[in-house]
Amino acid sequence: MKQFLNSLRDERIIQSIIALARKECTRFFRIWKQTIFPSVITSILYFLIFGKVIGSYVSGWGGVSYIQFIAPGLVMLAVITNSYSNSVSSFFGMRMSKQIEEILVTGMPTWAIILGFVIGSVLRGLIAGILVSIVAYFFAGFHIYHFGLFFFDLVITAFLFSLAGLINGVFANNFDDVGSFSTYILTPLIYLGGVFYDISQLGPVWRGLSYINPIYYMIHFFRYSSLGIGSHELFSCVILLVITLVVYLYAYFLISRGSKLKS
Repeated sequence: MKQFLNSLRDERIIQSIIALARKECTRFFRIWKQTIFPSVITSILYFLIFGKVIGSYVSGWGGVSYIQFIAPGLVMLAVITNSYSNSVSSFFGMRMSKQIEEILVTGMPTWAIILGFVIGSVLRGLIAGILVSIVAYFFAGFHIYHFGLFFFDLVITAFLFSLAGLINGVFANNFDDVGSFSTYILTPLIYLGGVFYDISQLGPVWRGLSYINPIYYMIHFFRYSSLGIGSHELFSCVILLVITLVVYLYAYFLISRGSKLKS
């Protein structure tokens, strides 16, 4: 702890974090049409097809219409995919080009390396989430029930999946491995996490599986912060924080050891 506090007062470390974070931010801002804009277009299509067309045949839950019910899930979808894809592509690319080794040999603390990479990914996730929230406002009359919890959940979720992207970037051997995690693990967890439905409508088996899906708790907690509906919000918040801590410690362990990062 003392070493960590001392590093916080080290101007060189702070400048290193800022430089790495600036590089990450510049990277996705430069190609915003390929990084930020697609989430907006995708959310518009979801609201048109699921919200307006299918939603007209589906009753809502918790006293809100169906299109309002799915709005928080679509915001979370944008935050998760953007924060994850930004960190995994950047970290894996630097690892393959051996640039990550240059960062490791500088003596930059592991927590600072993680923070430098994560800041850019979190910012991209937040921008995407806010833009989709604006889209949700026009389509569903989206209103924020509790702004503090709303922003807290956005930041923690973006931070969590930025870390997940770093971990995948450590283990991936090629770009196919990067895409495989998203296709076979991340995407099913998102769509089975209650984005488009209330899990109370599921049978016992599928409902039980939903309860062990961590993304369900993120969406459930975010739905409460934005719409004020749901129950067990505190439990969902605790689950989110515990998962984030575990993933951070694992990312810290991998990077501090230099697992698959040093040739």
